[in-house]
Amino acid sequence: MQQVFTSWSGGKDGCRACYRAMNNGLTVSHLVNMITADGDRSWSHGQTPELLQLQARAMDIPLVQQRATRAEYEAAFKNLILSLKKEGVTGGVFGDIDFNAHREWIENVCRQTGITPHLPLWLESQDKIMKEFIGLGFEAVVVSVKTSLIDESVLGRKVDADFLRYLAGLKESKGVTPCGEAGEYHTFVVDGPLFKERVAILSSEKLISEDRAILRVTQADLKGKQ
Repeated sequence: MQQVFTSWSGGKDGCRACYRAMNNGLTVSHLVNMITADGDRSWSHGQTPELLQLQARAMDIPLVQQRATRAEYEAAFKNLILSLKKEGVTGGVFGDIDFNAHREWIENVCRQTGITPHLPLWLESQDKIMKEFIGLGFEAVVVSVKTSLIDESVLGRKVDADFLRYLAGLKESKGVTPCGEAGEYHTFVVDGPLFKERVAILSSEKLISEDRAILRVTQADLKGKQ
């Protein structure tokens, strides 16, 4: 079986892509996550490195994290891929759906490092992806919103059928998409078919900036499956 890594933010799309890749016969040997140079947070969704490590433990898949400044991000990501190649990794799994500019970036990085990109969700219906995510038993909570599009009161809300209906109500007025592919919102997955244990969020705090609100999880633990 081909050994691959999954580009990992802790959110629903990367998780769904990882699960589908595994069902398609790929062996996900590592999760890859980029964090800020000071080690304070993940570049993707603003969560602490420790929370993502706990999530990886719940899934029993090794998580590799790399510090980088914004300017160093691409070079550091490529160096990390090259180090994984030495361990037999030949491909990378990405949760992108329809953002062409990022797909081009992925393909360039993979070409330059000599690995195969896998985008199992590419150009699929976002409604289908979300309904499938929920139907499979994955559980996620909203941890980041673009406040010009979605109210900060949504932070901490469970991603379920009610939440999808809420997003549908914002589609016409705000252009919000079901998966939030344009960064309208981000999530953190706490349970699902990939998880051997559940991530229990025990405490959190809201961080509000000019255009984004983040629910930073400050304490979490692993619990047995319900």
